[in-house]
Amino acid sequence: MVRRKKENKKRPPFGMPKEISLSATPEGWRTSILTMEGGMLCGRLNIPITTDPQDARSAAETKVTNLAHYFHDTHVQVNWEPPQEPWSWTAQVTLPTENGPTPPDIET
Repeated sequence: MVRRKKENKKRPPFGMPKEISLSATPEGWRTSILTMEGGMLCGRLNIPITTDPQDARSAAETKVTNLAHYFHDTHVQVNWEPPQEPWSWTAQVTLPTENGPTPPDIET
């Protein structure tokens, strides 16, 4: 009887993103990424605080899509919700529908 070699499947160091929040602080643009596994990754965007909020949301969206692609080899969609308070935004991160197009800005 031939036995298969066991594969050590390591869990990715970053969970699958499910939500992102973006806020402007005096020090710069800050993000918090919540994962489906219950984890959180907080940090800042490497853009000036004078950056337009739409451009900051685009930078945060790029960060989340790149993390999902790199760690989970999948594409995600980011859907921004209307702001509940000034200078703070949240977005839901979802897997695209199977009929949807693959985003052109991420190489596979």
